[in-house]
Amino acid sequence: MATLLPRPLGLAQTLLLKNGSKLLVASLNHPSQQQVRNLNVHEYISYTLLRDHGIPVPKFHVASTPEEVVKFATELNTKDIVLKAQVLAGGRGKGYFKSGLQGGVKMVDSPETAGKLASKMLNQLLVTKQTGAAGRICNKVMVTERKFPRREFYIAVMMERSFNGPVIIASSQGGVNIEDVAATNPEAITYEPIDIKLGIQDEQITRVLKKIGLETAEAHDMVKKMYDLFLKKDALLIEVNPYAEDAITGKFFCLDAKFRFDDNADYRQKELFSLRDLTQEDPKEVKAAKYNLNYIALDGTIGCMVNGAGLAMATMDIIKLHGGDPANFLDVGGGATAQAVAEAFSIILLDPGVTAILVNIFGGIMRCDVIAEGIVTAAKNLNIQLPVIVRLQGTKVNEARKLIAESGLRLVPRDDLDEAAQLVVQLAEIVTLAKKAGVEVKFDIPKYMLEK
Repeated sequence: MATLLPRPLGLAQTLLLKNGSKLLVASLNHPSQQQVRNLNVHEYISYTLLRDHGIPVPKFHVASTPEEVVKFATELNTKDIVLKAQVLAGGRGKGYFKSGLQGGVKMVDSPETAGKLASKMLNQLLVTKQTGAAGRICNKVMVTERKFPRREFYIAVMMERSFNGPVIIASSQGGVNIEDVAATNPEAITYEPIDIKLGIQDEQITRVLKKIGLETAEAHDMVKKMYDLFLKKDALLIEVNPYAEDAITGKFFCLDAKFRFDDNADYRQKELFSLRDLTQEDPKEVKAAKYNLNYIALDGTIGCMVNGAGLAMATMDIIKLHGGDPANFLDVGGGATAQAVAEAFSIILLDPGVTAILVNIFGGIMRCDVIAEGIVTAAKNLNIQLPVIVRLQGTKVNEARKLIAESGLRLVPRDDLDEAAQLVVQLAEIVTLAKKAGVEVKFDIPKYMLEK
């Protein structure tokens, strides 16, 4: 399975942020940018892509039932078995299932034990440092043979704007604590920019491998194949951590991998993008993507609907300035229809934590009367009981104000953004306090507020 998520910064991005003084780090998922959805895939898909491209990985299967786990573990014909929960989140090994099982990565010595543990993993929520308290559902478990690493390396290929193309990132200190290496010992990380037109050169691979102490023909071939896979699949990131030497056989394997793909390439990577795993996503974000709305859930109580990423950030900032907390980032864009605006409201209302809504629209390409039509439609169809503050400026604003005034609905217009933000924070606090006290609040908007 796979998903399209605005995921936290991957390790490669983290390394670049910490080490490249020459880098334009603001280009890396900076929060002031509009939301970007990039395809991330489960570990077993990463394993499959690596294996099919001639890059060594341990033997593995993916199972959806405990019975399949027993079957596949038996086929491995070893007492060194690893079960890995297929959840799109970091920190699986240190996480816990709401079933009570500790850890999303388990070492077992028999198919029977594997089956019993899998029954506590499958269809259960795994909570990690990246999922939040809600956790994420585990629908599949990867069954693989255990390796015993003697040496571990970190190798990644990623697209980096400040290098105007791909860059190889590598370290001799691979393994689970590579982030700490980047923070405490940045000299242990090496970077090798690649000219996208010339492609990766043998001397570049040799230079990288020499710096990390892995000068073997096998490793050279692996890096070259990684870069080839990176190009063929329109990847933004291929991260192998660790690339490890097995103490028993002396052979090298990719023991964990992380892939991210460019969503602009979905038209030519249809098979890959068909693997999107919606169960790993916030339902609100899935619905927003359907209507080409840019939505990111946050932890506050004030729902925000704006047009334009810059205006969205400014709106959230002014809410914070007045002591409130935004519940979301929702940008309807410059070409939203009345239907899309109505859907935006329904998405905001899916969040039970929302206690008030602020609409802040500047009509340039987007006409204010279209926004107003969507607001009125949503208020009628969704029977919105929460206070809604509407601030509209720009194209067709007078027509928009007339639509709202004649709607007869509880929509509070405001021309001044500062005043609108202050009011929505006050109303959100009232509703929040009432909810905590178990008191139902019904807002009747005085006529003078509607005419203000």
